[in-house]
Amino acid sequence: MASLAVLCRHVALERIGVGMKRIVKSPVGDILLAANRSGLTHLLFADHLRVTPPQGDGSTEAGKIMDTAEVQLKEYFVGQRQIFDLPLFPHGTDFQLEVWQALGRIPFGETVSYQTLASNIGRPQAVRAVGAANGANPISIVVPCHRVIGKNGRLTGFGGGLQAKADLLKLEGADWL
Repeated sequence: MASLAVLCRHVALERIGVGMKRIVKSPVGDILLAANRSGLTHLLFADHLRVTPPQGDGSTEAGKIMDTAEVQLKEYFVGQRQIFDLPLFPHGTDFQLEVWQALGRIPFGETVSYQTLASNIGRPQAVRAVGAANGANPISIVVPCHRVIGKNGRLTGFGGGLQAKADLLKLEGADWL
């Protein structure tokens, strides 16, 4: 079977739908995008949704944000982008937002443990709460929750499935074991 990097060169992202939400085909599965005029609200794995699919607000601005997200995802999957430059508008608790901001500081190609992430936000005893916030991240890949692994170096849960998490880490050249 071809490596993910090779597949990324040959698999074009395909857009299905416009307006309120959008499904984008990618090498790691179908990705659901939703946005409002303030920013990208969701980037989820469509085949692994555990909630009702989100809806954007249908504004012209939301459409442009999803267009930009789609272009940047394509660049990421072919190895031409390491940092996303998108307006984000996730909904969460203050604690979740704090964790998601910390996720955004994990460099491309690197991993951290849940324990390290908890320490990075000044709450070393909140490992399980950090794990729950990580799992509730509504903007996967862009807010790189896939870069968080178990303290033993093993891959742990991921909204797109463990194979997608492994594929994303391989794409980034991360060494997790």
